[in-house]
Amino acid sequence: MTKALIIVFVKNIKLGKVKTRLAKTIGDHAAFEVYKQLVEITERATLNISVDKRIYFSDAVVDSKWPNDYKTIQEGQNLGERMQNAFKKGFEDGYSHIILIGSDLPDIKPKHIEEGLQALNNTQVVFGPATDGGYYLIGLSKLFPFVFNNKPWSQSNLLNVTLQELKQKNISYTLLEALNDIDTYEDLIASNFYQSNETLKQKIQELND
Repeated sequence: MTKALIIVFVKNIKLGKVKTRLAKTIGDHAAFEVYKQLVEITERATLNISVDKRIYFSDAVVDSKWPNDYKTIQEGQNLGERMQNAFKKGFEDGYSHIILIGSDLPDIKPKHIEEGLQALNNTQVVFGPATDGGYYLIGLSKLFPFVFNNKPWSQSNLLNVTLQELKQKNISYTLLEALNDIDTYEDLIASNFYQSNETLKQKIQELND
């Protein structure tokens, strides 16, 4: 067991259930294809980081993903509750630095996760800001339940609201490089992930012809 833990939240890749905002523009099949590739990017980003990993699926464990790591199902009524439960279990099991990431980041690299873990040596909380006002990474050196409670999930003020609370409570935090997650068609076409991916472009074109 390592003292650090990486938690990855993954939505099960089901047609019509992933990237629903994106699907409104490009259709369910194309959104499914985009998300499938984003999960592969996330898996590669975490593959060679030598700390323990726990993969939390939304509905059902997929054995072919992260084959050598612990996998389970998210528990909770909303995103905040599900994240809090995952952190709580990690701290109860003896981890002291825990990072949680999502799986819809085309630009996530091992360095972002490693920098997050490193930051927890000097600070209590770390965030990887998303350009839409949320965050793609959260790391804690102890459980702060308020971070997950009564928050404007999926809103553009999520990170700011959370940072204001941390400041009020004198809890130290670090911000990493901001990254763009892909929720809408505008996010997709602005991304290097899409612009440099001729196979994906062609597939989306075929699915929408």
